[in-house]
Amino acid sequence: MVLIVNGVKHEVSLEPDVELLSVLRNELNLTGSKYGCGEGACGACTVLINGTPSRACITTIGSVVGKEITTIEGLEKNGSLHPVQEAFLQSDPFQCSYCASGMIMSAVALLNNNPAPTDDAIVTAMNGNICRCGTYINIVNAIKLASNHK
Repeated sequence: MVLIVNGVKHEVSLEPDVELLSVLRNELNLTGSKYGCGEGACGACTVLINGTPSRACITTIGSVVGKEITTIEGLEKNGSLHPVQEAFLQSDPFQCSYCASGMIMSAVALLNNNPAPTDDAIVTAMNGNICRCGTYINIVNAIKLASNHK
């Protein structure tokens, strides 16, 4: 099977029912996506599949063959962080940062579809990304800052 991850084709010789998160972390050494709940409920493993936020822990590799998979590592271009990454760094919304990559990936998808979201639109789009530290208002503020830079 060939997976397209961050614009690079990777040949993997695994069963099609293997979870994408395992392949990203263990086979491709892309460890930015985190294992959280293993059930697709917390959002720590969020990646973009054809631009749509998806939970890598419950996505099988067989279901993503031929689709563009973007991880947190794929947002940086030519040595420059993505505007959402920059905004999150500037506003420092996290305490432990375990949820950071999943939050950023969901925020990127939101801003790609809605460059100037309201607070309610941000909250709706981020629903399902859990921050155990509870810094949600700071995350909303970071996304608003990013929307001003897009």
